Amino acid sequence: MDCGTMMIRKKVQRKCKIRGYTLKVDALDEILSFVNRFQGAEDDALDLLLDHLLDHDSLKSSIIDREPVHRVVTLLLEAEAAVDNDVDDEATGGPSSSSSAIRVVDAFFVPKFRYDPIKKIFYEHTGSLAIHGEASAKAGLYRDRFLLLFQRLARDHHFSKPAFDTEISHVGSCEISPIQSLVGQTGRRWVMGVISQLEDGHYYLEDLTASVEINLSNAKITTGFFSENTIVVAEGEMLLEGIFQVITCGFPPLEDRDKSLKSLAGHDFFGGGILTKEETLRLAEFEKRAVNDMFVILSDIWLDNEEVIGKLEIVLDGFESVEVVPSLFVFMGNFCSHPCNLSFHSFSSLRSQFGKLGQLIAAHPRLKEHSRFLFIPGPDDAGPSTVLPRCALPKYLTEELQKHIPNAIFSSNPCRIKFYTQEIVFFRQDLLYRMRRSCLMPPSMEETTDPFQHLVATITHQSHLCPLPLIVQPIVWNYDHCLYLYPTPHTIVLGDKSEQKAFKYTGITCFNPGSFSNDYTFVAYRPCTQEVELSAL
Repeated sequence: MDCGTMMIRKKVQRKCKIRGYTLKVDALDEILSFVNRFQGAEDDALDLLLDHLLDHDSLKSSIIDREPVHRVVTLLLEAEAAVDNDVDDEATGGPSSSSSAIRVVDAFFVPKFRYDPIKKIFYEHTGSLAIHGEASAKAGLYRDRFLLLFQRLARDHHFSKPAFDTEISHVGSCEISPIQSLVGQTGRRWVMGVISQLEDGHYYLEDLTASVEINLSNAKITTGFFSENTIVVAEGEMLLEGIFQVITCGFPPLEDRDKSLKSLAGHDFFGGGILTKEETLRLAEFEKRAVNDMFVILSDIWLDNEEVIGKLEIVLDGFESVEVVPSLFVFMGNFCSHPCNLSFHSFSSLRSQFGKLGQLIAAHPRLKEHSRFLFIPGPDDAGPSTVLPRCALPKYLTEELQKHIPNAIFSSNPCRIKFYTQEIVFFRQDLLYRMRRSCLMPPSMEETTDPFQHLVATITHQSHLCPLPLIVQPIVWNYDHCLYLYPTPHTIVLGDKSEQKAFKYTGITCFNPGSFSNDYTFVAYRPCTQEVELSAL
């Protein structure tokens, strides 16, 4: 018997003992044979089996033999086989196989949760959210961002308060002090707060208790872009003139996705729906088999440029002829070479250009039948304003296209996709340039010199897609939660006009498909393996 089987055997016995049951040898063997079918997800399979088993009416004793175990295992395997048959039927039937796996979540339908620091729980906001919020909504935006990161930091063993207040427990501990408590204190302290410019040229660190002016001139910083509005953890000491001299400064440490999920008590932050353990197991199994599924992502498709349309036709021709066509094409804006602002007067021609794009796609029958097409607006596309999140492209522009491609999807920016169990976030914004422009100090070059890696570190540690000051990038106050990256998704797609890049950061796959209209770059992404194929014509 190998070491892994021994560990699972002990785990099964321990979990049953906790629930007040003892297993006979044949019952234990039956459970092990079931659990071993789900490599990599043994814990979930075991919990699912025990939940069904211990709810079973036929258990008349605290000693469990093989018969009830076998009965429950058979029911679970029959349920899985029935779903397998449905999926196989869909796979042979055409587009429904990929469409059943892909769920698009519009930003305006993402549920909103708030953290209660007293009860230490998240609760869901009920009722409608106004687009034009009251002044309190702006204050709430900053408070909610701060509390989201604070509750995450509180679980980090480096920053949590020692359980037993001894001299030894303080070694290596970086307990966070409220900014209010810095008054009259001497020696080094750790604080957490948002960087604000309350006076011209004077920067402050604010938390929920107070604010203090900071001096960052000699601060040693970690990887990332430190701008106004970012939340930082800083070590320093108070000077006599009442300024907090920062010695080291960094972003709140990241938390493993699974650890974050455990703290959410089953809440659905992503908007893809709540799944039972059984459904999650089943979808994870389907995801492993979806080796042929591929997403093709293009950003900046200028429909008013004939050369760009010609290059797009080459891309579509290429994928039309492959053995298995892509499940999804994601077209991100901008869709016009000129900003669609108040001086733009060619909406009727843009509408007809979308219609021509529909004809181009329809001329590829395999793609039209078996692939889906998702359209995400860019920062200069037509819409009510440049405020984030942006709503989908206006129906006036897309009607002609939809006549040719009925299954086309028009979603918000940002936009979320759930592929089986995998969570993917799409965001089209020229973020890199704007983050670099907003930096308070040059980024640290110790770990990396790549600006894209600094950008990825910033948004993931901030758990926010756009941590810029609101005067640089306005955000609808009541819908700031739509830009959260918590718990961390599996994949983040940052459509940016900068150079095409891909980077895996702490298990999160991040990439920029590049600007198709400028350098004809795009990305082919395989969600099953999270493999990113940087492509160009």
